Amino acid sequence: MKYISTRGNAPAKTFTEILLGGLAPDGGLYLPEQYPQVTRAELDAWRKLSYADLAYAVLSKFATDIPAADLKAIVAKTYTAEVYSNGRADSDASQITPLRTLEPGVHILELSNGPTLAFKDMAMQLLGNLFEYALAKQHAELNILGATSGDTGSAAEYAMRGKRGIRVFMLSPNGKMSSFQRAQMYSLQDPNIFNIAITGMFDDAQDMVKAVSNDHAFKAKYKIGTVNSINWARVSAQVVYYFKGYFAATQSNDEQVAFAVPSGNFGNICAGHIARMMGLPIGQLILATNENDVLDEFFRTGVYRPRDTGHTYETSSPSMDISKASNFERFVFDLVGRDGAKVREFWSKVDKGGAFDNAGFSIRDTDYWHALPKFDFASGKSTHQDRLKTIRELWEEYGVMVDTHTADGIKVGLEQRRPGLPLICLETALPAKFAETIREALGREPERPKALEGIEKLPQRCEVMDADVTKLKAYISANVPK
Repeated sequence: MKYISTRGNAPAKTFTEILLGGLAPDGGLYLPEQYPQVTRAELDAWRKLSYADLAYAVLSKFATDIPAADLKAIVAKTYTAEVYSNGRADSDASQITPLRTLEPGVHILELSNGPTLAFKDMAMQLLGNLFEYALAKQHAELNILGATSGDTGSAAEYAMRGKRGIRVFMLSPNGKMSSFQRAQMYSLQDPNIFNIAITGMFDDAQDMVKAVSNDHAFKAKYKIGTVNSINWARVSAQVVYYFKGYFAATQSNDEQVAFAVPSGNFGNICAGHIARMMGLPIGQLILATNENDVLDEFFRTGVYRPRDTGHTYETSSPSMDISKASNFERFVFDLVGRDGAKVREFWSKVDKGGAFDNAGFSIRDTDYWHALPKFDFASGKSTHQDRLKTIRELWEEYGVMVDTHTADGIKVGLEQRRPGLPLICLETALPAKFAETIREALGREPERPKALEGIEKLPQRCEVMDADVTKLKAYISANVPK
């Protein structure tokens, strides 16, 4: 299988050729030349598989240039009960992603049983093992540059810590994450981990990563790779749990389901879109935003209007405090019939701080808008008061405690799902990561695994930096052995 750029001006490459990188040379994102199709016979066979075997079945359709025995070994090493057993007493670690049923037809897919208590572990643990494998084959080193609004950073650092030939430079918005999220990242003392707190919002950090990635000479000299969701391997790994969740919530492959997905950077729900394009019977993909509702605005109005730092809100679901969704470009590429020239036209506006709007381009004026319903998206918005209400209701009615982002997904999912469709809400993180809001909602502390008790009191190390690409490059240069 070959991979092409959403902007249409980059040569096609294999899975391992794009594994260690991020953006394509033309600034676009990689996608398969065409999505692999899953037959009914395969669906029937996959329904019985363990998570690791299912992951192998799905990923072997994407990573066609990795020998089957090698890929099977990497996947088996990644998806074990030991790795995905964070101490949640009422969870079946052997399932990796157990399905929790609240009532008939309403489920939560547990994705937060990995080492950092967030769904990002589902792909990041695999990415760490894939990187180590590829670098060993090439006798090479890699300097990972990423940006995080909360959970990507810790998931990447825990997956890459101690890995041979890998350093991690992780940008985060200074003071904008929860105290638990900061402690998870900044308390790591591994010499290959570098935390950089940017004076700004997540979008500023993400723009810096893209700027470095687009400096091809610097990227080549310092062997820069990425673990953000612009990395195709991460998205492909996330496709797996859509299949697993579907099988767990249904009795046969004749049924359809709805998935509700809290969304900031569009990576998680992009994986659902890809699973649906492969043939998984998804009747509805429900996108939930918080007060930063750029994506909800698009699906309601056809206007994609990224906002600047000054118009991006700090909320109690901080991992979604994003107003420029990187992975959205992948969906738009499919929406416009995989026309790279059209994507370049759109993103020439976005990259200059503009929008697809009525002053320039409105997608409502085109056939693209009329094609949107065939992709089965719905969307909605959740606020701080909605989060508190949802957290309280779930605790009182079911004895289930959820984090703020998962609450956003459940609230919007219940509002938007079509009658008769089973609803699977994707869990984003454990409530321990957002204790301040849990205390506000429930008047009590969330439980946390014993290994993470008192993590906020550990010594922390972090470099605070202005949102200045030149300073970032100098910092990377100073910390990479010559």
